Amino acid sequence: MTAVRPFAGRAGAPAVVGIVNVTPDSFSDGGEFSDPVRAIAHGRALIEAGADILDIGGESTRPGATELSPEAEAGRVLPVIAGLARAGVPLSIDTRHAAVMAAALDAGAAIVNDVTALTHDPEALALVARRQSPVILMHMQGTPETMQDAPRYDDVVVEVLDFLAARVRACETVGIDRARIAIDPGIGFGKSLAHNLTLLAHLDRFRALGCAVMVGASRKSFIARASGGEAVDNRLGGSLAAALFAANRGVDLVRVHDVAETRQALAVWQAIGKARSSA
Repeated sequence: MTAVRPFAGRAGAPAVVGIVNVTPDSFSDGGEFSDPVRAIAHGRALIEAGADILDIGGESTRPGATELSPEAEAGRVLPVIAGLARAGVPLSIDTRHAAVMAAALDAGAAIVNDVTALTHDPEALALVARRQSPVILMHMQGTPETMQDAPRYDDVVVEVLDFLAARVRACETVGIDRARIAIDPGIGFGKSLAHNLTLLAHLDRFRALGCAVMVGASRKSFIARASGGEAVDNRLGGSLAAALFAANRGVDLVRVHDVAETRQALAVWQAIGKARSSA
């Protein structure tokens, strides 16, 4: 049975969604956990570090990535989901393919996270409605192959909001309750540095849709472009800054690689807030 609050974090802080990339080519940790045994161990370590949800993906959607077949994707993620199904936290399947969604839910996943907001696969919307699973709808302009080829918006906040509002309505039309929907503005997916910063600056506006809000900014290239051009392994500071700013804007979930560091940063952020409110 679906939980009443499927995206709830710990009291007063966003849920921390730990990333488990079972891929050879993801932008940050591609290949590091492509072996199922290592991926399962990594997932357990993220839970020990404080992850509230694990997001498991087998297809890289980094800029320039080509599409992977559902069969190959399922072969990567299903052993990992099966190995983590009783690890104590909900599992999210990060996929745009309905067949992978179905197989992952059968294997023990509880949440669907689709970077195309259930638009890539014509079977996906009905599948999620039929299974009554919580779903995360993300905005992406274009496809992973093309999304960073000069992305353009007249008003990035309005356009991303309008897209997500339309997808929420599409979900409700087929019986997916708004309480089971989270939305994600898609930082780094078809956006320039200016677009990403503008979306982060206006995250509070996304709460108007009445859904949980997730932000995934961890280690992304906009951090280096806003800072000193740091390599992907040296973007922890920027990742934490983005997560804390998002928390301050009231988001419900932060999707991160560095769970322990994010949990510590959120704990200090909360402690400061409590001290201020009690003064």
